[in-house]
Amino acid sequence: MLTKVYGSAVFGVEATTITVEVNIDKGIGYHLVGLPDNAIKESNYRIAAALQNNNFKIPGKKITLNMAPADMRKEGSAYDLTLAIGILAASGQINAENLDEYIIMGELSLDGSLQPIRGALPIAIKAQEEGFKKFLLPSQNAREAGIVKDIEVYGIDSISQVIDHFDNGAELERTYVDTRNEFFNALEHPDFDFADVKGQESIKRCMEIAAAGGHNIILIGPPGAGKTMLAKRLPSILPPMTLREALETTKIHSVSGRMREHVGLMAQRPFRSPHHTISDVALVGGGAYPQPGEISLSHNGVLFLDELPEFKRTVLEVMRQPLEDREVTISRAKFTVTYPSSFMLVASMNPSPGGYFNDPNAPVSSTPAEMQRYLSKVSGPLLDRIDIHIEVTPVPFDKLSDERKAESSVSIRERVTKARAYQTERFKENTSVHYNAQMNVKQIRTHCALDENSKNLLKTAMEKLNLSARAYDRILKVSRTIADLEDSATIESHHISEAIQYRSLDREGWLG
Repeated sequence: MLTKVYGSAVFGVEATTITVEVNIDKGIGYHLVGLPDNAIKESNYRIAAALQNNNFKIPGKKITLNMAPADMRKEGSAYDLTLAIGILAASGQINAENLDEYIIMGELSLDGSLQPIRGALPIAIKAQEEGFKKFLLPSQNAREAGIVKDIEVYGIDSISQVIDHFDNGAELERTYVDTRNEFFNALEHPDFDFADVKGQESIKRCMEIAAAGGHNIILIGPPGAGKTMLAKRLPSILPPMTLREALETTKIHSVSGRMREHVGLMAQRPFRSPHHTISDVALVGGGAYPQPGEISLSHNGVLFLDELPEFKRTVLEVMRQPLEDREVTISRAKFTVTYPSSFMLVASMNPSPGGYFNDPNAPVSSTPAEMQRYLSKVSGPLLDRIDIHIEVTPVPFDKLSDERKAESSVSIRERVTKARAYQTERFKENTSVHYNAQMNVKQIRTHCALDENSKNLLKTAMEKLNLSARAYDRILKVSRTIADLEDSATIESHHISEAIQYRSLDREGWLG
């Protein structure tokens, strides 16, 4: 007897429906075909034990299971439940009607209980597109899949529930998720708040400008000055994610198996802080069976690289193209996957190996050769993609001991959101540009026109401070954001003068 059951495979951030054909014939043998990996090949042991512990069995006949399309590699343990239900239906042990309406996924434990799977959200989206009516999956992933409308999602705890549902018509509990309600409820007070930061008003201002224009930023300062503390609070002042952005972000985390159990939609912007020993594959994504890297996991959020010069140069170089294109493409001989990677880069570094460059009271000093070797690890082309460079100085005692609360993240975020609204209106005709940091040269010339005073100020600054040519466009972009924060339609000279301050690393005496 031939039975068809439906599952799904995830490639990149998209899913493909897999048809599991189960044929039972005379003879003896268990043949699983259709390019399964080792985890799927081992499934017959898990299925046999799970069925036996629930008073069913794998029939002692010739069983052929084909996972179509047969030329596409299948991987992971999420097909256990699909295969088990196919075997039970084909052998007549259960009466399973309307199997063509269901997508069934789940990893079986030996007692028949279900373990969570990866990629529940993209699977549900694909199932809904292809007209499937119901999706059975482990209860830990049910809220994640329940975001998708027009498909009934049922969270399952064990295979016995599925058997009762098909064989005895037992009702399953449907998972309902109010996406909008869940999304807006999660936007309350952030975990990290700028109200906790003492002093550092100029750096907070920098962070506000970076958030408003989507600018990449690098913080340079001695140990203990508060670089990491400030970076962790940046997501709290970024504009709230749109529902579309939240879905995109949830999809990537779902595929990589990073979703917390019983969580539906990710409403908070991600903040990723990889260690400096990370490999280029772990950062950008890839592997024999490609998975998203840290830059994709920080999509629509913040990627924080602490101690930037300590990262291997090759790791930093592979990040240049994704920073520009806002997506990363991983190519293999048989397929290509593309992961989105539109993130804000926040980097921090000590100004010297000892950490106390330019400090006359420094406990540690570095030779000029050590300084040059340390700073040369950060390449010019990477710095070219960082709009704001700011020096962070230690906070004096009187500021640290001040009992007054600083401005909260919520009030800063209101100004940032307002500035982003101006940019959305400005770039509404252009689908590839959403905020000031993404402007190309042509758009800079259009939207960053300067009056004579501002031009003279910028010219003088570039000559006196020996600013590089690459700093010119960056200064214009940042000044446009500063003007947006002040509700100014034009760029004034004081906007330019503030933007010039944020190019520390272009000045003489720093890199090169």
